[in-house]
Amino acid sequence: MTGTQSWSLQKAIFAALTTNAALLSQLGGPHVHDRVPADAQLPYITLGDGAWSDWSTGTEVGAVHDLRLHVWVRDGGRRVVRDIADAVHACLNDQALPLELGVLINLRFQDARILTDPDGETWHGVLSYRAVTDAG
Repeated sequence: MTGTQSWSLQKAIFAALTTNAALLSQLGGPHVHDRVPADAQLPYITLGDGAWSDWSTGTEVGAVHDLRLHVWVRDGGRRVVRDIADAVHACLNDQALPLELGVLINLRFQDARILTDPDGETWHGVLSYRAVTDAG
């Protein structure tokens, strides 16, 4: 069941990110991707690797999810990465996102990093979140 909860959580996060007006304004549109299209324009966010583990009790089926979001920026550098990260934070942290399957108990920011891409022109922000879901 934890894989199903993880997929439901990913879909809820995607929906939250692609409908948040403040974030869409900073990205210049709904530039959030699971798989980046060849013609993608910066800046954009990608849904990164994640992991989940069983967190069931004797009476409830639940999971803990560790997930990453990636912010990709060329113009504006670190400042734009931080601004987008702040908009993502406002959109996701401690929000009660509706899940198709199960219930989101909590979704909390863990940490962030900003890196320079090997091309020397692109800035890359890595945002880590942890969520707990219940089968409901």
